Amino acid sequence: MIAAMMIARYLASMLIGYLLGSIPWGLILAKSMAGVDVREWGSGKVGATNVLRSAGKKVAILSGLLDIAKGSLAVIIAGLIIGKSYMAVGNLGFGPLFGQVLAGLSAVAGHNWSVFLKFHGGSGVATFFGGWLALFPMVALFGGEILVLGAASTLFMSLGSIAGVIGTYAIMIPLTILNNFPIEYLLYALVGTAMILYTHRGNIVRLFKGIERKLGQKADKVHLPSVGHKKKT
Repeated sequence: MIAAMMIARYLASMLIGYLLGSIPWGLILAKSMAGVDVREWGSGKVGATNVLRSAGKKVAILSGLLDIAKGSLAVIIAGLIIGKSYMAVGNLGFGPLFGQVLAGLSAVAGHNWSVFLKFHGGSGVATFFGGWLALFPMVALFGGEILVLGAASTLFMSLGSIAGVIGTYAIMIPLTILNNFPIEYLLYALVGTAMILYTHRGNIVRLFKGIERKLGQKADKVHLPSVGHKKKT
């Protein structure tokens, strides 16, 4: 009975996290504040980087903050749903932190593959760090600093983002092994980093080819037959 209740709470947390993550703030704000459909510009993605290039700095900052909030809220709500309950499976114990990690990862998945956008969306970086803010703020600050420094020094937002998420995973390995940090943190870092690297696979190819778009470059207007077509970021 306890196991069934815990599983139901985990599933509810994941569903709420996914739906929160699926809210396309970049698309909503760009349309309402700048009259721009970001899906018709640049990469066609709804994350803050493409919003910056197609709708301007103010819209991009606001949409980025709301994307961060999606990850944080997913983790916080999961904590409220699960409370202090625990479930044992053999020698393994699953508690609220495990549910919060599942919810945070679900929010990243929702942002990347939104149910409201026919399972297309953004790259998940802001939502990923939003989850870290609620789980372990110091790691969010560490990875965020790497992201900012990387993007500022190279002018490639994609490169800064990749370095930032990999940095969070890298720091969690010694913290988990040597300092006995919860394994759930390492799980969040690993799965979240894998999802974000997957959404950046096109950027990685363009970085190697030397054709990746830099910060400050405006997005080109594209005519997409469907939202899901991939264009240069």
